[in-house]
Amino acid sequence: MNSPTNIALTPQAQTERPPLWRSPVEVPLTVRYDAIVLFDHVSKWYGPVIGVNDVTLELRPGIMGLVGANGAGKTTLMRLAVGQLRPDLGTVHVHGIAAQSARAKLRLGWCPDVDAFYEEMSGRQFVSVMARLFGFDRREARRRADEALDFVGMNNRIGESTDRPIRGYSKGMRQRIKLAQALVHDPELLILDEPLSGIDPVGRHDFIALFHKLAARGKCLLVSSHELEALEKLTDQVVVMARGRIAAVGTISRIREMFDDVPLSIRIDCTDRRRLSAALLELDDVTAIELGDQGQLTVRAANPKRFFKELAGVILEENFDIRHLEILDESASAVLGYLLAR
Repeated sequence: MNSPTNIALTPQAQTERPPLWRSPVEVPLTVRYDAIVLFDHVSKWYGPVIGVNDVTLELRPGIMGLVGANGAGKTTLMRLAVGQLRPDLGTVHVHGIAAQSARAKLRLGWCPDVDAFYEEMSGRQFVSVMARLFGFDRREARRRADEALDFVGMNNRIGESTDRPIRGYSKGMRQRIKLAQALVHDPELLILDEPLSGIDPVGRHDFIALFHKLAARGKCLLVSSHELEALEKLTDQVVVMARGRIAAVGTISRIREMFDDVPLSIRIDCTDRRRLSAALLELDDVTAIELGDQGQLTVRAANPKRFFKELAGVILEENFDIRHLEILDESASAVLGYLLAR
């Protein structure tokens, strides 16, 4: 069989490139395409149930997190991106090509949440078979499988486990095999559904490092996760979905700034807590103050921007000795909670 690298797709596709795990040069993000994936007013129904509703979204080189509650439409969005579903309204394009076309699928790697292995095969055999199904000849498929397994840490960390049947693999090993098969043809777009699920802390650290390495080489990654704190370590760029719609897109801190009227919790450690509490209660935006077990104050402020300006004035005027100040609900979990509540 002919290698897919011989298929004329675009001028970029005709250029021979080294496999991504052997790339000697870090490729600047600006030299690749502006928009890898484009959702243009996309809607998808399952009978009377709306999967996604009028979604417009661009995915560019780098890492984009995808968060939302169960049933928010995350899986539908990813399946539309990989061409497994066809939109009922609107269009989905990968590099300007309809996502459901075979040409678009040559450019992407898909790592689903659900396991779908040939359990009797070894990890090495499975990744090789995936490369063969993509169109590489036997020798090239084996070479690429070995490189992909090295890249995800299956060979150098776990030794001979790649030659054992997959049925005996742990959850973390299965996740590595799924990532290897998604990378074996060196795609420019990676759609990863819960790739950090079931992985131990060391493995999670390895995966995050791998994702950063791929993004630095100009790849576009869409990573769905319920592990919001882990996702926060991976990227600050997130898409938040709620009820089939895009609730927000951007950095976690920027999204949080959109909700100036949502109360914010701030923990303050001060040498004169009683006097500080009295001063803070005079501020219009302070809705509650609690004294913690360690003597720290937890302040609820209705308008964070205005509150911090007033807080700075109070501290300077009264010369309070502030030992520690911490925002408690600036995390991805808190932002998601705010968005869903709204």
